[in-house]
Amino acid sequence: MTHPCLTCGACCASFRVDFSVHESQDNGGAVPAGLIDEVTDYTCRMRGTDWARPRCAALVGKVGEKASCGIYEWRPSPCREFSAGSDACNRVRLRHGMAALDSGLV
Repeated sequence: MTHPCLTCGACCASFRVDFSVHESQDNGGAVPAGLIDEVTDYTCRMRGTDWARPRCAALVGKVGEKASCGIYEWRPSPCREFSAGSDACNRVRLRHGMAALDSGLV
């Protein structure tokens, strides 16, 4: 079975993604500096997630068809902590015209 996140991408096109500057490559972390906008001295944001219609700059593909994170191994903590099949996941899936995932599926 293909993991549902590999055809979804709704979370990457729905939320603002803020995280500590210490997660950026420039400060010893792994998130590529070219995909980050500084917000404060302590906070960064994934480029593209602060728009009226967010779309993370690291999102590859088309939401709902074939989508994936281009920096999956280096993604920031909010992305690592987001759970497929959670209430938030299912809300944004529905917003993007996809069916909710069964609870406990992932």
